[in-house]
Amino acid sequence: MTILDTSGQDTLLPPKRVPTRRSGVLVAIAVVALVTIGWFATRLVGAAGRSVSVSRLVIAQVQRGPFVRDVSGEGKVVAAVSPTLYAQSGGTATLKVHAGDTVKRGQVLVVIESPELSAKLAQERSIADAMHADYQRAEVEARQQRASLQSTYDNARIDYRTASNDLERQQKAFDAGALPGMQVAHGRDTLEKARIALSQAEAGRTMKEDSLKLDVRAKQLAWSRQTLLAADLQRQIEELAIKSPVDGQVGQLFIAERTNIARDAKLLTVIDLSVLEVQMRVPESFARELDVGMPGEVSGNGRTWRVRINAVSPEVINSEVEARLRFDGEAPAQLRQSQRLAVRVSLDKRTDVLALQRGSFVDESGGQYAYVVRDDVAQKTPIRIGARSFDKVEILDGLAVGDRVVVSGADAFNGTAQILLSR
Repeated sequence: MTILDTSGQDTLLPPKRVPTRRSGVLVAIAVVALVTIGWFATRLVGAAGRSVSVSRLVIAQVQRGPFVRDVSGEGKVVAAVSPTLYAQSGGTATLKVHAGDTVKRGQVLVVIESPELSAKLAQERSIADAMHADYQRAEVEARQQRASLQSTYDNARIDYRTASNDLERQQKAFDAGALPGMQVAHGRDTLEKARIALSQAEAGRTMKEDSLKLDVRAKQLAWSRQTLLAADLQRQIEELAIKSPVDGQVGQLFIAERTNIARDAKLLTVIDLSVLEVQMRVPESFARELDVGMPGEVSGNGRTWRVRINAVSPEVINSEVEARLRFDGEAPAQLRQSQRLAVRVSLDKRTDVLALQRGSFVDESGGQYAYVVRDDVAQKTPIRIGARSFDKVEILDGLAVGDRVVVSGADAFNGTAQILLSR
């Protein structure tokens, strides 16, 4: 019996190489390099805590140059003149226009029928006619009394003249011895009585004339007053035909056709599109810096227009103040009522300011610190900021020209002192 060996399973190996001195040095250098890189990486990661990709950040450079401090927001196009029309009296309203219709100044928009005013006007006119008749009657009576008084005065004057002539003849006859002295004395008494009667007639005529004038004047004033009342009612009835105060378009209608409305009810609005303004609301903190005449600009529809503040409301509503801006020159024809536009108003302009692009770091840290990028490491650095604008902030301390700062995305750092930035 033959016993088989394991020679078929064995494999011949090549002779083992003995490492040379050169290869050992290369291996040592490689190990030291890996250890060094690992040490630096461990130090950076340990110092920064963790790594953040640069693609998630917005980095801007600190620059020195002009700085414009402004306030921005959203504005709404409104008509500078947009009157709301109200009913002058109650009645049934009939609409003569529809919403959106173009109207002219003086055009009738709504007619209100008021039977109450019409009946009252007829009554007041009737009373005015009666008072006019009383006034005319008073004038006739005054003329009659004047004629009577004049007649009395004329008779008294004639009596006085007759008595005077009689006394003169009697005196001559007495001087000639033809009449007794008693007759002359009687003539003197008659003349005196005629003089007194003439004086009373003249005084009575004067006093009665004043009384007659007052009576006639009172009647005239009463008639004039009643005439004014009737004229005022006529005016009220004419104003029931509500007319457009401006050229423009009919805005919102507040009533339906043939509606019975009350006095002072809102009827409709008329929009004067020839003069447009932009209405914006700004935070209360900027309100005291806004002033009439400040320049600004609005943008929309791919265009930009220059504007100026026309008015600032003195009232604060929900921590905001309303401001109105008017276009420099004519208002753009392509704008529409209530259209939204971006508004920017310049508050201050400086020529040499250290500034940085405004970003979320201003709101997140309150402007107390920022992350400065150096050698792929974001270093938390205390800063102090000054004025703020729509797109920039003024740097007062902590940064220098050329510094690269993380302006957005630093919320991922969680306030860490150093962050390693990865590509």
